[in-house]
Amino acid sequence: MSMRAVRILLIVVVVLGGLFVAADRLAVNFAEGEAADKMRTSEGLSRTPDVSIKGFPFLTQVAGGELDDVEVGIKDYEAKSGSDSLLIDDLTAHMKGVKFSGDYSSATAATATGTARVSYDELLKASKSEPVQLPLGATGKVVGLSDGGNGKIKVEVEVSKGGVKLPKPVYVLSSIRVEGDNIKVHADEIPKKISVLGVSIPLPEGTARDVTDFEQKVEDLPAGIKLEKVEAAPDGVDMSVTGSNVRLAG
Repeated sequence: MSMRAVRILLIVVVVLGGLFVAADRLAVNFAEGEAADKMRTSEGLSRTPDVSIKGFPFLTQVAGGELDDVEVGIKDYEAKSGSDSLLIDDLTAHMKGVKFSGDYSSATAATATGTARVSYDELLKASKSEPVQLPLGATGKVVGLSDGGNGKIKVEVEVSKGGVKLPKPVYVLSSIRVEGDNIKVHADEIPKKISVLGVSIPLPEGTARDVTDFEQKVEDLPAGIKLEKVEAAPDGVDMSVTGSNVRLAG
């Protein structure tokens, strides 16, 4: 074969390869849009999620009936919390081994891992909305949550007596953990007493924990994903989620 023929052959290969890549990228972009629309409909989302199909080539994965890696990002997801709702700022999940039906009406991932975040304001909804009775006619109520450092939550408690608030709130550092579908906040240490208007008020631990300790149920996460662990962060609570045989659509 002459050098000119070789050059022509190489040009043809490069052109065909480029056309295949272009077709592949067009196909994956179309599939990502379709998948995002289906997820929004099936999960009842307020916003269309971001769907990114990893791996190349996409078309050969489709031919095999399974996608290697799919990343899904959902903003402002409204989960259930008992009779109330809980707004999750960001939910990102990595799906592995995504198999789909021949008509593309359903898809299931073999495994899924991801992260999510709940703001402290959202978590505050779970604390007691009504003041809790303390000894000697005082009352206590959680009015703020923030980052306490070292994976702790700082719980701000407003104490009142006779309708007069304490000049400064009481702060306790609390640990946070997952138990089933619940995020639980538990004070590490309860003050033995507090001073209100010159009066020393003892704080029995059980009574004080009725104020400081609370839990937030998180239900109805997308596609059967469940909570694995939680950790306090500067802007809210970071959650790790996991799942297997996770339904994406259908």
